[in-house]
Amino acid sequence: MRLAHRPRRPEPVPAPDGSHRRGRSPTTGGWGGQALRTSTVSGVISLPDAVGRALGSAVAATARVHGGDVAAAFRMDLADGRRVFAKTHPSPPAGFFTTEATGLRWLHEPEVVPVPEVLAVSDGGDDEPPHLVLEWIDEGRPAGDTDAVLGRALAGLHRHGFDTFGRPDRRSTGSRGLPNEPSATWADFYATQRMAPLARLARDGRALPESAIAGLERLDADRLAAVGGPPEPPARLHGDLWAGNRLVDRQGRSWLIDPAAHGGHREFDLAMMRLFGGFGPACFAAYEEAHPLAPGWEARVALHQIAPLVVHAVKFGGGYVAAAADAIARYA
Repeated sequence: MRLAHRPRRPEPVPAPDGSHRRGRSPTTGGWGGQALRTSTVSGVISLPDAVGRALGSAVAATARVHGGDVAAAFRMDLADGRRVFAKTHPSPPAGFFTTEATGLRWLHEPEVVPVPEVLAVSDGGDDEPPHLVLEWIDEGRPAGDTDAVLGRALAGLHRHGFDTFGRPDRRSTGSRGLPNEPSATWADFYATQRMAPLARLARDGRALPESAIAGLERLDADRLAAVGGPPEPPARLHGDLWAGNRLVDRQGRSWLIDPAAHGGHREFDLAMMRLFGGFGPACFAAYEEAHPLAPGWEARVALHQIAPLVVHAVKFGGGYVAAAADAIARYA
């Protein structure tokens, strides 16, 4: 498996093609070692003890691997010969790991794209740290058809559909806790669960010019219905599909990890993939062949990129501010 499920996302660096790419972080971490020790003050057992108890085999060896934005991640070898991926968090939001585990299970359910199996999950309790344990994936190199296979698999995932726009469990996702209340239409979902909350975040954090924030507020359900293309049923989305959340194993298969899963417009996943690069033309061509997009989709790519661009403008500033403002101005 890649040495972590998600590299940290530093301030963007403009790429030659005008996009913004994010780099990886070093393997060091300030508090990760604490997660492996038993706390004699609180009585909470160590992460290896919690994993061993959940999986029925003691942890024989542990190594720190690249963490995500906030989690500490580890490779763990069990006494029975299994190797697993485990991560924990010092003080997670409510439902942090069970929300991610639910999303992984939603993506796995159609059985069209590889997703690591959830082996154990806990949001923490009286005697154990919060944690998520997944099967270990040995990372390799792409094969000649890796991107095309992923494109067809993603089309199958989206075609499988979802119960609603949003999440039936109403849990928020992402580092900024964006809401996922069930919505009847994509326009209502994107307006009330993305544009309006992001406008508030941007204003509170002074992350965008006031003109851009006002533009976000103008992107209500009526406006989005007018510019969003033909209505479509909810698709089962990964929700944060950039190249860092795709693993390629030793057989050249693509695995999806770290989802912000919800029901949404399928063009959102594809727009996210285009925003940061890392997916070849064969991926998009195979998707289009398997599940053609509605006419005019090219003009809507930036519309679906507004949400991730604003999130990154709030978190990192830099080049994301102008990119978000430009995208908003195209549709508001």
